[in-house]
Amino acid sequence: MTELATEPTPEPSPEPSPSPTVAVGPLRASRRGFLLGAGAVGAGLVATGSGATAASAAPDRSRARARRGGYVWLAGDHHLHSRYSNDAMYRIDDQATRAIDGGLDWIVITDHGNEAFAAHSIAPQRADILAARERHGEDLLIFNGLEWNIPGAEHTTFMMAPGAGEPRALQELVNRYDALVVDARDGTPENEALALAALRHIAATVRSGRLADALVLPNHPARKGIDSPAELRAWQDAAPDVVIGFEGAPGHQAAGLPAPGMARGRGLYDGGPGQYSFPGYPEESYRTWGGFDWMTATVGGVWDSLLSEGRRWWITTTSDGHQGCGDWVKNPVDPLDQTGYDKIPFNEDGDTFQTTGVYPPPVGAGHPVVEYSSFPPGAYNKTWVGAENFSHRAVMDAMRAGRMWVCFGDLVAGLDVRLGAKGRGGSLRRATLGEELVVAAGTTVELTVTVDLAHSVNHAGLLPELARVDLIRGRVTGPSEDPDALYAPDTRVVHSWDTAGRSGSVTLTHSFVAEHDGYVRLRGTDGKRSQPGFLGADVDPAGPALDVLGGVNPWDDLWFYTNPIYLKIR
Repeated sequence: MTELATEPTPEPSPEPSPSPTVAVGPLRASRRGFLLGAGAVGAGLVATGSGATAASAAPDRSRARARRGGYVWLAGDHHLHSRYSNDAMYRIDDQATRAIDGGLDWIVITDHGNEAFAAHSIAPQRADILAARERHGEDLLIFNGLEWNIPGAEHTTFMMAPGAGEPRALQELVNRYDALVVDARDGTPENEALALAALRHIAATVRSGRLADALVLPNHPARKGIDSPAELRAWQDAAPDVVIGFEGAPGHQAAGLPAPGMARGRGLYDGGPGQYSFPGYPEESYRTWGGFDWMTATVGGVWDSLLSEGRRWWITTTSDGHQGCGDWVKNPVDPLDQTGYDKIPFNEDGDTFQTTGVYPPPVGAGHPVVEYSSFPPGAYNKTWVGAENFSHRAVMDAMRAGRMWVCFGDLVAGLDVRLGAKGRGGSLRRATLGEELVVAAGTTVELTVTVDLAHSVNHAGLLPELARVDLIRGRVTGPSEDPDALYAPDTRVVHSWDTAGRSGSVTLTHSFVAEHDGYVRLRGTDGKRSQPGFLGADVDPAGPALDVLGGVNPWDDLWFYTNPIYLKIR
């Protein structure tokens, strides 16, 4: 059973259920044809109040929850929006239904913090969250949270464990510390200090028991260049049990589809530095590489610089779901310029999002607006967590522990990664993702990777083929003297396995002698787009390619990444 709030369940916001089916008109049909041609969907689209979804069979839930290596592996998405966001339209129940259709086991509703949300949205959103948990609890774990405008920087996921304290904690965070509510967006020292105070406040709220648990993960960290390396380090130092990593691969992957799609950058990474951007970031950091954030995609880059300090800094991926490819929404605005959604009246009384904090149902009534930025939840981006059981707290515990790997387009169906060594008496000691293996210097350790290859078509109607798996090793040297350190010079690709043409399950092994503290992590690809890494071929001979605006079909550029396993010399 899922963990439900102990308070009485309020009535959800009044609305029709289910939403009426929308007839496919000429514009809809033309977009559908484009998406099929681009490989964005499989056997067709069904236009309903819960959005456009692939017309394939529902996922096998029992298979998805089979235990492996002692854990239940659950796929999820910690960055989804609902009609309580000023730039999204889905009901929470719609997002839950879409997530189940996409093969997800858990989601986090992260509506935007702003004045309208703070003034109007939290109580009705709470009612809808509880109703959705009650309806979908056997199939989907639903968390509430916030896409928090952290002072002095970008967006972050704020994620809460279910409990009676959720609405109060959310209201306090928005009222006191959301940058758009308290006018603290600029990257000034005062606003950066406010961010640290906010994180300490979150940690204190958990310690006091007023909130059962909370996690914070910066979203799309390199997109605007305003999350400096020093800020990332300072955030985790301020609340080490709360700030656990960042979104290593952003949502909005469909934004990169060529015309007649948006023809923009994958993840909407298509800008450049601004007034408060960190000056040390190179021009290439403002684009994705194989759909991944530059901080993650660069072997020996920012992520590795954090890992080389021994930090438990984990990566995830999300859909950043607002509207999906080809969705119909209610407001008649330019589909490529969504500014002003929240100011358009939606009834005869002149109500807007700014005056109500919510859009009226249903999605799919009225005007066609095609936003090619987000694939449906689970359709492209999945974060897999190794949980002790199917529960909210088990998911959060697994995330904090780093038992996570991320995948695009269902490139692989499953992973088991173990680093092992024989101990005294011949006993075998092993560690998995996020864990640490302690050995004596000179010990031979062996990495064993079991990969369940794709056995069914993905959302695009394609059967992915894993072409190669790369092993990346780094050295742990302790805290950096420079809080803005960008690189880890001792990290590189040390081995690759050719997996092309294989089927079923494959086991890959690699042995090496442990000589210093370090870590290992993995990356896999379909091999369709590669180039030497940002730091050169000696570090990464065939990494993800720099994404070209409007020039990459994401379905032809699939990757998976794991979080690290640490190695400690005693």
